[in-house]
Amino acid sequence: MIIKPSTSLRYDYNSISQIAREKAEPIYITKNGEDDLVVMSIEAFQKREALLDLKEKLFLAEEQCLSKENTISLDDAYNRLKEKINGKIQG
Repeated sequence: MIIKPSTSLRYDYNSISQIAREKAEPIYITKNGEDDLVVMSIEAFQKREALLDLKEKLFLAEEQCLSKENTISLDDAYNRLKEKINGKIQG
């Protein structure tokens, strides 16, 4: 965990930016010794957002599977895809 005081963000932005890009993890910014902000590179943020999106989709899929809601077997899914592909190729 990287923790920096708010003064370093204010007076040494380039250093904070470089650390954020190199470490690819959040930097916790404190103000008067207490947690205030979290700063991260845009790449780390986008990766984190993609991971959260994937986890949400997996959670929903698991809920559907457990409730038997809108689910089909793997074989049925394969056959449906195969039919769609063949339909596009043939006509």
